[in-house]
Amino acid sequence: MFPEYRDLISKLKTSDHHFARLFDKHNELDERIQRMEQGIEPGSHEQIETLKKEKLLLKDQLYAILREAATAA
Repeated sequence: MFPEYRDLISKLKTSDHHFARLFDKHNELDERIQRMEQGIEPGSHEQIETLKKEKLLLKDQLYAILREAATAA
């Protein structure tokens, strides 16, 4: 996710607790969605879609933080 911001992501994960929480939550949702889609973890189509929407909102928030931090640097 966001390879052009790889260095900034590493920096923010250690210096910005809010960013780190959002990043971890995004990754947890991604893993859960994959498990549900593979049938490892139970989940209806509606549950998966809801989780995907939540993950997308987190991604948008992460991107906004990254853009702001990149322009401030």
